[in-house]
Amino acid sequence: MGKKIVVITGSPREKGNSFAMTQAFIRAAEAKGHQVTRFDAAKHHVEGCQACETCYKTGEACSFPDDFNTIAPAILAADAIVFTMPVYWYSIPAQIKSVIDKLFSLVVGGKDIAGKECGLIACCEEEDITVLDGVRVPIERTAALNKWKMVGEVLVPGVLNQGDIDKTDGCQRAAALAERF
Repeated sequence: MGKKIVVITGSPREKGNSFAMTQAFIRAAEAKGHQVTRFDAAKHHVEGCQACETCYKTGEACSFPDDFNTIAPAILAADAIVFTMPVYWYSIPAQIKSVIDKLFSLVVGGKDIAGKECGLIACCEEEDITVLDGVRVPIERTAALNKWKMVGEVLVPGVLNQGDIDKTDGCQRAAALAERF
């Protein structure tokens, strides 16, 4: 039986390298029978967390109405969450960081999110693989804090321009990651 997988993207570039890997992952996951819900954070309005701790007081994850409230139910129902993004200035892009920060509402709201699986697909311009630590470490720590099992990571350095990913095995590795769920 397939799993419910939520894929949260962090790039605004629809034809960018992380999107290409995301598409490869989704195609492979759906071919395996998984149900995939995709949330492109850059195309939605998600404000930063206000740390007000009034989560779920209005019946929705966040008391401030934004698009996080549309993805929160899918996250709760998911068996797995896969984050995909490029590195922006040695860290997580703002477009997806707000979504990650608002996971706080699920914890404050007393929602049981433990036991999910988690994956990461990321790329960066520089050739130095350690540049991806600015994305890898926060996602790994997020998974550990929430008691999620890290299923795998696809980390690809040395890609910047549209199509650079095609000169690597990044898309093949992203598709192979789907086999681990």
